[in-house]
Amino acid sequence: MTSAAPITPAEYWDKYKPYRGDGAQPRPQAGAFDWTGLADGGPGAELLGAPATALDLGPAEGENAAFLARTGVQVTAVDFSAVQVERARLFWDGEPRLTFVHAEACAFLDEGTSRFDAIYSTWGAVWFTDPEDLVPQVAARLAPGGVFGFSHREPAAGQYGAQQMSGKWLEGRETELTVWRWQYGPEQWADILTRHGFTAIDAKVLPNPDPTALGTLLITATAAL
Repeated sequence: MTSAAPITPAEYWDKYKPYRGDGAQPRPQAGAFDWTGLADGGPGAELLGAPATALDLGPAEGENAAFLARTGVQVTAVDFSAVQVERARLFWDGEPRLTFVHAEACAFLDEGTSRFDAIYSTWGAVWFTDPEDLVPQVAARLAPGGVFGFSHREPAAGQYGAQQMSGKWLEGRETELTVWRWQYGPEQWADILTRHGFTAIDAKVLPNPDPTALGTLLITATAAL
């Protein structure tokens, strides 16, 4: 029996799963911090500095969060999808410094008061949330001098700002639901972050090893002291 097509953004992400064969899925690897999704030996967790606490926005299966937790960082990982959160909790049950929370990113940031030494998102919530809503809330929840780091796919030429994603992107699942992603180039992101008080902004595109494919946009910035 085919499951119903998603009708809300949360249900859309409930159905997302990297394909690793049929049947029960094995726990993903957490041997490195990965910004690109490629086995490219690129930069790792060092871009976040040496945080004692970190917030992962949109962790999906939680590999990066688990990696950081295993290095001694207290990690809170927030995902919009109840299914993703449940899966991640099962994968990483027993990791003492790792907590998964089911919440929308802006709502979580708005409702809390604690601050984090680092806030990051790898192809996660930053890509799928209006930065004019998200970035000021990130700034408010970062400790002074804390690092905000995120990555998403390099925008195709001319495809900047809010862009529609078809539900068919999810490995052939049919749906009429429209999901939005916000994508900008390095200079555009640098302008957004500067306007919201961030400094030491490093914005660049890491090329894809496949010259026919788009690269990864990678941004780090520092909260005001």
